[in-house]
Amino acid sequence: QVQLVESGGGLVQPGGSLRLSCVASRRLFGSYDMGWYRQAPGKQRELVARITAGGSGSTTYKDSVKGRFTISRDISKNTVYLQMNSLKPEDTAVYYCNAVNTWALPVASWGQGTQVTVSS
Repeated sequence: QVQLVESGGGLVQPGGSLRLSCVASRRLFGSYDMGWYRQAPGKQRELVARITAGGSGSTTYKDSVKGRFTISRDISKNTVYLQMNSLKPEDTAVYYCNAVNTWALPVASWGQGTQVTVSS
């Protein structure tokens, strides 16, 4: 059963913007915080943005993306978004979403991810 489907990646020039989308199963979306992760070639996967499951939808970000990335969600669509502005070459990676548990660990099997390439 597919629980996470990411989309919206592509090739963009430095300084450009992209908006990623992730449709999650209702079970995940309603029970857990949701997060966006990324994995660059030769590097470990890292959590870059997180939004709580509660009504307030509080957000946290990795320092390197603060002020440039914004995570949001549409509860009616079981969808979480990542708006990425002022993109840099070092943002190049495959981006994944997942539910995040209390210990900041991913909950579900990974989806296929979406490739983001920032290059001139």
